[in-house]
Amino acid sequence: MSPVGRVLLAGVSGMIGTQLHDLLQTARPDLGIDLLLRKPVPVQAGCEIFCGDPLTLALADWQRAHRCCDAFVCALGTTRRAAGSLQAFAAIDCDLVVSIAKAATAAGARQAIVVSSVGADARSRNDYLRVKGEMQGALAGVGFDRCDFLQPSLLLGPRRAGEARFAESLGQRLAPLFNPLLPGRLRRYRAIAATEVARAAAALLGRTERGIHFHEFDALSALARGQSAP
Repeated sequence: MSPVGRVLLAGVSGMIGTQLHDLLQTARPDLGIDLLLRKPVPVQAGCEIFCGDPLTLALADWQRAHRCCDAFVCALGTTRRAAGSLQAFAAIDCDLVVSIAKAATAAGARQAIVVSSVGADARSRNDYLRVKGEMQGALAGVGFDRCDFLQPSLLLGPRRAGEARFAESLGQRLAPLFNPLLPGRLRRYRAIAATEVARAAAALLGRTERGIHFHEFDALSALARGQSAP
């Protein structure tokens, strides 16, 4: 592990980001956290907020403040339906993530921990998975010493009021029935609690082994329990 003194965190309002923010503040009270937000939220000591809508305005403020960071942690994510179009979805889940990553490396970050998706592949015929794969490919070339891509399947846990997704809610109800029916290579598609993904991200913070690392269901579950990823 390498000492990490300050983190640039994007995507705090989502299911994983909310959990991760709270977890880092509890487990690492010494850690400085810079938050990129569209709207201000209550935070504890040790956090600095940079707000702007669109989020590129918050990023510009962060850059103008000449902030430094050791790691970039990203839980940004939307859907094509919420974004309004495929182009708008890609602008957030790929272009924006890469733009923030570039700013983070320029500010000294050597590690990126980014929430992606199981099955992400730039060659996929599925638009969602293709955009996620394109993001991974672009971010891998930004210049971090280490990139950790968290690749969960369906997330379990509540969303904020007004952000509920029907298909996701239905899947969450069925997950306890279907998870045991996904053995072997299909285990990667098992639903996982957002809290476990957040714990896995926190466990990866400060890892120094160089390269690109992908973490699916089994690895995320092991990291969340404090074990080495398989």
